[in-house]
Amino acid sequence: MGSLTPLLVIVVVIAIVYALTRKKRTQPLVRDVSRLARGSQSVDVVTETIEPEGGPFKEHHRRKVVRDARLLPKPGRRQRHRNRKKLFDAASAARRFSLTMRCKDRTLGVLAADSEQLERFGLPAWNTEQQLADSLALTLGQLRHFSMHRIAERTPHYVTFEVPKRSGGVRLIHAPKRRLKAVQRKLLALLVDKLPVHDAAHGFRHDRSIRTCAEPHVGKRVILKLDVKDFFPSLTFARIRGYLVAMGYGYDVSTTIACLCTESERQPVEVAGELLHVPVGPRRAPQGAPTSPGLSNAICHRLDRRLSGLARAHGFTYTRYADDLTFSGDRTDLVGKLRARAVAVLRSEGFEPNTGKTRVMRKGGAQRVTGVTVNRVLGLSRGERRKLRAELHRAMHAPSLDTAEKRRLSGRIAYVRMLNPEQAAALLRKAAKLYG
Repeated sequence: MGSLTPLLVIVVVIAIVYALTRKKRTQPLVRDVSRLARGSQSVDVVTETIEPEGGPFKEHHRRKVVRDARLLPKPGRRQRHRNRKKLFDAASAARRFSLTMRCKDRTLGVLAADSEQLERFGLPAWNTEQQLADSLALTLGQLRHFSMHRIAERTPHYVTFEVPKRSGGVRLIHAPKRRLKAVQRKLLALLVDKLPVHDAAHGFRHDRSIRTCAEPHVGKRVILKLDVKDFFPSLTFARIRGYLVAMGYGYDVSTTIACLCTESERQPVEVAGELLHVPVGPRRAPQGAPTSPGLSNAICHRLDRRLSGLARAHGFTYTRYADDLTFSGDRTDLVGKLRARAVAVLRSEGFEPNTGKTRVMRKGGAQRVTGVTVNRVLGLSRGERRKLRAELHRAMHAPSLDTAEKRRLSGRIAYVRMLNPEQAAALLRKAAKLYG
């Protein structure tokens, strides 16, 4: 019995040490926020408890909280500066704490990639900027060059010009230059084309067109059309970054991709004899970038899902082509109620309706969806077909017809044939005489 006493003492001591270290290890991390901007928090709050990992990032989300350990407060006593382990090299530290990576939300800024979420949606597993750069066939320096937000840009990555709108005014186009466009096209193939898109979206998709968007609305008693105001400018840098975080990417990679796909409107300013381009607004998805259409469909997935459910609950059909939202059905008495609820959903999703383009089209008048007549059959209206036949007749009897005019007429006929082959049959017979 006496020989077992020392052994028993040793076992008890080990158990006590293990319990103490385990308790210490499971204690929540606490961050000192006494010198940080706290927004709506009370100025008396000097510490912030960091919740444990593994739970959902937001309520009803499947994206889990996974944090970058390098950015968390370190437990235990502070080490002397010379004995601290370096967590960032100089270039990575400059990047991580630059204006581009700045974020007011501390819970968002420390997120790392959620591999389960990325695998769930079949997205590429980019955990670091280096992995993203390797996939895009760039060096890390080149990637950061294209994805840096600069207050004073000497050589912009975009060419900016205006095009007139049919309704009046101008539309600002930001066309990326050759090198950035090549990067965006790679990103489009590797990531954007793989993002989930709702079945009600018909714009900017393979095997979808204005025909597939208009077809579900043929022969309906009433059609409601809504238009989104400033559709692409509504897709801001913060919105795209938040979407990518929700899909499973870490904060660093999400910010980098969002920078690659957005740009600010810039104003040229001469400073000390040097021409600089300074931002005059937030970064937005530019009209002209290859990635903008696909990102718009992906970000509108929840909007499309909610509006599809709303339409189905009222016995209506819903489709969307870019910023054109169309509802159709046979219950004319529900149009006002449906319109009010659709506008409410639109605003709750961060968009604003263009009230000047809202239309209610009943069966007694012309019903058009994406420029296509849908009263009884899909196709052109009787007046448009008559006008096209007249153009073909004049072309047949003209003494000479240039190549550009022939191509224009051929394109119009091909458009009619895509919409309705039966309507195009008579036009094709006339065109056969014209082109020999």
